[in-house]
Amino acid sequence: MTDTSQVRINGQRLWDSLMEMAQIGATDKGGCNRQALTDLDKQGRDLFVKWCEDAGCSISVDEMGNIFARRPGNNPELPAVLTGSHLDTQPTGGKFDGVYGVLAGLEVVRALNDAGIETEAPLEVAVWTNEEGARFSPAMIGSGVWAGEFDLDYAYARADKEGKTFGDELARIGYKGKVPAKPRPLAAAFEVHIEQGPILEAEQKQIGVLSGVQGMNWYDLTLIGQPCHAGPSPMEIRRDPFMGLHKILDQLYKLAAEQGPWARATFGDIRVEPGSRNTVPEKLVLAVDLRHPDQQVLDSMDQRFREIAATVAEETGLEHDIRDEWRSPAVAFDKSCVEAVRASVADLGYSNKEMVSGAGHDSVYISRVAPTSMIFVPCEKGLSHNEAENAEPKDLEAGANVLLHAMLKMANNAE
Repeated sequence: MTDTSQVRINGQRLWDSLMEMAQIGATDKGGCNRQALTDLDKQGRDLFVKWCEDAGCSISVDEMGNIFARRPGNNPELPAVLTGSHLDTQPTGGKFDGVYGVLAGLEVVRALNDAGIETEAPLEVAVWTNEEGARFSPAMIGSGVWAGEFDLDYAYARADKEGKTFGDELARIGYKGKVPAKPRPLAAAFEVHIEQGPILEAEQKQIGVLSGVQGMNWYDLTLIGQPCHAGPSPMEIRRDPFMGLHKILDQLYKLAAEQGPWARATFGDIRVEPGSRNTVPEKLVLAVDLRHPDQQVLDSMDQRFREIAATVAEETGLEHDIRDEWRSPAVAFDKSCVEAVRASVADLGYSNKEMVSGAGHDSVYISRVAPTSMIFVPCEKGLSHNEAENAEPKDLEAGANVLLHAMLKMANNAE
């Protein structure tokens, strides 16, 4: 078998490709606004397809608009080793979120072509549709339908704020393919991504070796009291939802601290009714986001949240309700894929840290039907979903090299 230990990706070519793609949907503040199934998304897809065809790949597009660029292997009967991410962005997105994982996969293909290296199993680079969920909710719906999490008709019926549907827009931009959006055998799936958090940069580590993704529970907590006038109503007789809220928040923050360092409690949205400055509100609705990489711990946090809300509501004379908005169970990545990443990092000599992802990625759904793992690289100040998002070329190159060697190990069935 050909010695592949010295093969490396071309870091400058990877950077140049990222910068060229970033021109599509470029914003005045240096970021990208290339939302799913817009004309700009089509331009980005078209450029990716051209690059892949130039690199000798065959292209297929499924019913969800997921793109698969395939580099043949010596044994076409073997299941492919897949990598990829997404090209769509947030309205105030950056140059690297998602797109780095796509173009790092393309750079793996280009580097192997340059080196004249053939793999036993085919390699594929995927672009998953609408990972961000910025235009069409929910997020990760392209990989979600492919993995069987969502129904195709449900996905097609998702509408944006203007009432345009996912299915119509997919057809409009010419990416409503005919290949069934269903899982098929894969030897492995890898996704390389900027961390979107500050840990690697703070610890001066170049690579994150991902063992899984945090479990995530979203809720709407409703507290109902009694509206009354802000002036004449004594504090001690009020049934004020905010009096209950501050106690609940305090206990949930303490709960997250008790389950640290990986527990998360976030309250990202609040609304009150009637919403008058001089009236104690009757109703308060709070968005609650609880996360932990250990599903048993997350389940216990869920139970404690319900107990806290019930106890506080009783103490403060409030009615309460908890509505489950979304649950994404904790993901443990495939051990053989994680080991392929770990071994590649060791071979290449990069500083690294074993970690879990705090954010959701397409790999969450892919991992349900195929052996999967992820690779992280640092991003400046942990900033993402922001036009100022930035990453160092040397770190992007390092992550792509780890991806290259992890894919080679799995494609050639290396130990």
